[in-house]
Amino acid sequence: MKLYSIKYLNTLLLILISLFIVSSQAYAVLEVEIKGGFQSANPIAIVPFSWSQGYTSAKSNIDIAQIIRSDLARSGLFSPLKLNQLPERPALGGNINFERWKNTDAEQLVIGNVTPVGQNLYEVKFQMLDIFSRKEMAAYRYTVKQQQLRRVAHQISDKIYEKLTHSRGAFDTLIAYVVVNQGGTGKKRTYTLAVADSDGFNEQVILKSRQPIMSPSWSPNGKRLAYVSFEKGRSVIYLQELKSGKRQVLAEFKGLNSAPAFSPDGKRLALTLSKDGNSEIYIMYIASGVLQRITRQFSIDTEPSWSPDGRSLIFTSDRTGKPQIYQIAVNQQGKAGNLRRLTFEGDYNSNASYSPDGKFITLITRVQGKYRVATLELAKGYLQVLTQSSLDESPSYAPNGKMILYATELHGKGILEAVAVDGSNSPQRLQVLSGDVREPAWSPYRSR
Repeated sequence: MKLYSIKYLNTLLLILISLFIVSSQAYAVLEVEIKGGFQSANPIAIVPFSWSQGYTSAKSNIDIAQIIRSDLARSGLFSPLKLNQLPERPALGGNINFERWKNTDAEQLVIGNVTPVGQNLYEVKFQMLDIFSRKEMAAYRYTVKQQQLRRVAHQISDKIYEKLTHSRGAFDTLIAYVVVNQGGTGKKRTYTLAVADSDGFNEQVILKSRQPIMSPSWSPNGKRLAYVSFEKGRSVIYLQELKSGKRQVLAEFKGLNSAPAFSPDGKRLALTLSKDGNSEIYIMYIASGVLQRITRQFSIDTEPSWSPDGRSLIFTSDRTGKPQIYQIAVNQQGKAGNLRRLTFEGDYNSNASYSPDGKFITLITRVQGKYRVATLELAKGYLQVLTQSSLDESPSYAPNGKMILYATELHGKGILEAVAVDGSNSPQRLQVLSGDVREPAWSPYRSR
């Protein structure tokens, strides 16, 4: 059951909490399953990187070429050759028999090596070549610590993606999500807010609680998270620094405190409060805590999200009887301007957020009783349904706008999936080995 299938606020909170009920027993890292790809996926050859100066402990733990293969395959745009399809395994700077490579389907060849250059320090080099012209297409060198080797692999994937698609990659990014575990017979369920690399590795636990956690929202610099926690027995909005773990209470007013969303400049937070008796949209100036009320309606207004230019908010409201998406202008002083309805197709549209370029929004729409991820082209009003599942929620754009991450259910268990914004590939599945994972939020780009 979804957010707006119940009108009254108290029942709304119970519905939100019930989304987290699960039956598994342990907490584990995300596992990625490639379900499919684009029909016209580009074959590409990624040769295992050579390691200079013999065997190292890092080599046994980090397979840079495999990480790159997985990244590119997960995008749906590329189909990396399998290891047994490689006619040879040349090292960087070695001889390459291009005639043999022409007999494969690949047009590009990626090679590289890793060299220890100091205590816990490695130099990583890679080169991408055009198989038919034999010309170099890209080449980079990185010097990093062992714990940064996975990130370097994602950065190489981004370089390859950008060179071949002319669009910035989003592999070197993070995702936030909530995992719930029942804990076994007689044990209380636990809620864990976690952050991981875009492929589910390098997981970092941000908060663990016996009470529900929901609605994680990234700051524009990717260094902080705002979220809702019920650890005090009611909804409270917190702001937490990822590096230090330091956190502060932002909103613990009477009634509902929910759905935080950072403004593009990181100075304001849009949120939903019912402190005045009704669920309304507010803006909070984070430094001062000053509030500005944006909506005034005898209806449920919730789930605000900022436009990329910071000049408007979209939100969900049932002011016409059914949940629909509305847009309201806001200025730097927090004053509300013109209001307009954005969605007209269907009797249920909610949980919307803007694409990075501001030309589209993603949302959850109900189609024949099933809740699915869709996009709405704002200029033309064209609604495109992207998924075929039945209980999708919390769609979140990748920072390059090419993929959408969302939560759904499989055999009664919460999992994450990602789908291309044009719907041209099968969803890529991310799921914990045990537990129920929901409430995903894709981070902005990370600073290098």
